[in-house]
Amino acid sequence: MFMALARLAQRHARAVVIVAVLFAIGAGALGGSVANRLDPYGAEDPATESVKAQDQLEEAGYRFPDVVALVEGAPVARPATRARVEALEREVRRNPEVDRVVGYYDTHSRAFVSEDGDSTYFVVTLKPTGDKETQDVGGEIAASLSAHPGVIVGGSAVAQEQVNKQVEQDLQHAELLAFPLLFLLSLLFFRSLVASVLPLLIGGLAIVGTFLILRIASEFASISVFALNLTTALGLGLAIDYSLFVVSRYREEIAKSGPGAAAMRRVLQTSGRTVFFSALTVAAALASLLVFPQRFLYSMGLGGALVVLFAALISLTVLPAILTLLGPRVNAGAPAFLKRRANADARPTESGFWYRLSRFVMRRPVPVATLSAAFLILLGLPFLGIKFNTVDPTVLPKSAGARIAYERISAEFPPYRETPIVVSYAGGTPAGARAFAAEMGRVDGIAAVTPPQRLEGGVYAIEAVSTSPFSTDASQETVRAIRDLPVAGGATALVGGATADFVDFQASLASHLPIALAIIVIATLVILFLMTGSVVLPVKSLLMNVLNLSAVFGLLVLIFQDGRLEGLLSYSSPGALEQTMPILMFAVAFGLSTDYAVFLLSRIKEARDAGASDSECVAIGLERTGRIVTAAAVLFAVAMLAFATSKIIFIKENGVGTALAVLIDASIVRALLVPALMELLGKWNWWAPAPLRRLHERIGISEAPAEAEAARA
Repeated sequence: MFMALARLAQRHARAVVIVAVLFAIGAGALGGSVANRLDPYGAEDPATESVKAQDQLEEAGYRFPDVVALVEGAPVARPATRARVEALEREVRRNPEVDRVVGYYDTHSRAFVSEDGDSTYFVVTLKPTGDKETQDVGGEIAASLSAHPGVIVGGSAVAQEQVNKQVEQDLQHAELLAFPLLFLLSLLFFRSLVASVLPLLIGGLAIVGTFLILRIASEFASISVFALNLTTALGLGLAIDYSLFVVSRYREEIAKSGPGAAAMRRVLQTSGRTVFFSALTVAAALASLLVFPQRFLYSMGLGGALVVLFAALISLTVLPAILTLLGPRVNAGAPAFLKRRANADARPTESGFWYRLSRFVMRRPVPVATLSAAFLILLGLPFLGIKFNTVDPTVLPKSAGARIAYERISAEFPPYRETPIVVSYAGGTPAGARAFAAEMGRVDGIAAVTPPQRLEGGVYAIEAVSTSPFSTDASQETVRAIRDLPVAGGATALVGGATADFVDFQASLASHLPIALAIIVIATLVILFLMTGSVVLPVKSLLMNVLNLSAVFGLLVLIFQDGRLEGLLSYSSPGALEQTMPILMFAVAFGLSTDYAVFLLSRIKEARDAGASDSECVAIGLERTGRIVTAAAVLFAVAMLAFATSKIIFIKENGVGTALAVLIDASIVRALLVPALMELLGKWNWWAPAPLRRLHERIGISEAPAEAEAARA
């Protein structure tokens, strides 16, 4: 395959570049509006009780509020206030997508009146439709009502619409921030103007390709808008990483033997092969998220895996074609002092900084390994105190209308009425429904229960208000207690609402997590075995990845849960981490850590296949990849840290966490733990049972045969 890619680059370079330019234009045109095609967050698992309760209630005619309109400076006892509020309600009812509008003057319920009596609100329920349509209608109503003085509009539909806009703005801001920094760093790392531009060109192509991939995927599945940030950052970061490795190897090869077909064959049979298997590793880790039924997670898995493979594809086709056309001009545009450094970089020796560092570590493997592992474990200890929250309007900036409405209603009105526990009671008698409601009222943690509301098909809706915020342990225990209540006469009682959603979301994540972990572990073990022929090195890489991730999780708790860097990162700590973040971070960071392991182990194995000793091959491999892996980690971290400027806190968490993961992995893990442990294990690094050795000889990866094949060609 890699010989075929080399021939493609040599024989059809101009055609490949022309196709890439046309693709970029078409992808930009078709995928430019992708944010408007994507759906909201998506935390539902159709198999959970809370979702079944919601579906049953909605089929019977019950409607959960979609829009909330808060009217301030409106004492409810004044006739002028009544006229003002009813005029606003009539305006909303004129929208053909509105099903019902309910407020104080419709029900005379004090739940719609603030404690000081100077504000009121009304809720709007929309006709059944898809998430995207609900979001659009919510935005229309918000735009109309917000034009009136003293009216603040929120609710789930409005929050979703505002989140979509914020994600799009954050993405544009991150790109404007990242590209100049990436260019300057690329110039520093690549030592020449031409070489430094190539990763950004490939990264730009990866971004427009990402937009097109998500645009196509949205036609076949419901894709969360939050996938846009992660997949764009991944596409940009990995395209730059892969370009860095391919360009660096090409410059190394032409420094040895000059440009030409032989140099390109060698590049693709070494770095190209490594990029290919690295992409498989990262894509497999992200694909593990497809086992989760939640839109947010499977969107990340689908979009992430496709984008990783696309980044590898363009790095193995478009980039070699460009390098073929450039030839030695890849080193053009370098100042004299950078040109000298570039020549030195292209001829790695056995006496450079990374070689000396690895020798220093391998002379002291026990203390270095012990101290490095202890440091990572120490960083990970705060993770033992992690707390979880879920996505609500507080993820939006403080200036967003949906967040303002949510916070003011929570603070100024009878508490927790906006997040009731809702029970769908079906298959029973009216007396049975009333009896069940009475039992609910006696459960610890219940402040009030409404009388059963009869719906279509013999279904009753029973609403209860908790004495605690919906995501607290107390409210969760209350939901569990209601679910344990006996139901008489063959009836069913399904418990839904915000707290039940939170409980079921966590249970769903826990039930699917073992399958996702198994996919990641098995894929990593298999791919690293195919690369190395060892069963020891893959297991060791897994353990080091776990140490790295524990440190990252601990730092995320310190930064975001404990609020240690609120001023620097411009956020207000919610006192917890969004509950999907550890799972998402595990898949992303695990894949990226294995990505760097693949690059390092490939050069170590290449040196060993060429005849170096067990210790020498580690030092040679680290010398030939140390600077490149560090540069790749810094460039990738910059691409991810650009999203730390996001106004949505869990996108900020993801950007910071991923950047920390790659930086810790490229420094402590690859520079210290890898050489120390490989020195301790010696020849056992490469051990495998005889049957697996024979299997690897048949289907595995070996750099030495690639060299021979290139020579024969």
